[in-house]
Amino acid sequence: MRARAVALATLASVSIVGIGWQLGSSAIEASQSLTASSGGTAMAATVTATTDAAARAAAAAKGAADVAAAAKAQADTANTAASAQAAADAAAANAAAAAQAAATAAAATAAQAAAQSGTFTGAVVQTQYGNMQVSVTIANGAITEVLPLQLTNRGGRSVGISNQAAPILRSEVLTAQSAKVQNVSGATYTSEGYLRSLQSALDTAGF
Repeated sequence: MRARAVALATLASVSIVGIGWQLGSSAIEASQSLTASSGGTAMAATVTATTDAAARAAAAAKGAADVAAAAKAQADTANTAASAQAAADAAAANAAAAAQAAATAAAATAAQAAAQSGTFTGAVVQTQYGNMQVSVTIANGAITEVLPLQLTNRGGRSVGISNQAAPILRSEVLTAQSAKVQNVSGATYTSEGYLRSLQSALDTAGF
């Protein structure tokens, strides 16, 4: 399309040169006629010839202008098409890069979730009322279970407090999906030991 536009523009230039040549020739012919003739008839013929030449020149000029305008329109269309193609290529490249990035992120997330799946045992935490230890089960990157392995057992009251606090702490942890939950009121030592052991298990899992 660009080659065609260039050809049309070249044709327009040649036409304009032809117009100039025709105008010059006509003017020379008219001048020679005026010099050679002294009568009214010769003058009238010369005026008529000059008028015809001017008309032909005007028609040729209009034709050349039309060709030049068509050539310009063709060139503009070619440039617009090239710009549109460049924009489409850039958009396609950006879409491909975004898809690749999304696929990479999804693969990384899947790998991380797989690595976090399993049951992990927390460290033993000593308190003044006895040891605390829990295990946590993680499936596909989510905490699905927390089980107490050891609870405070020094005295009947201590055992009762731990047995009451452990289910509450489990529920809070499953909701929060974290060891960052509040202590159970009246079970400070049990809560702190439980959550510290849980956090060590989560650290082991890389959660």
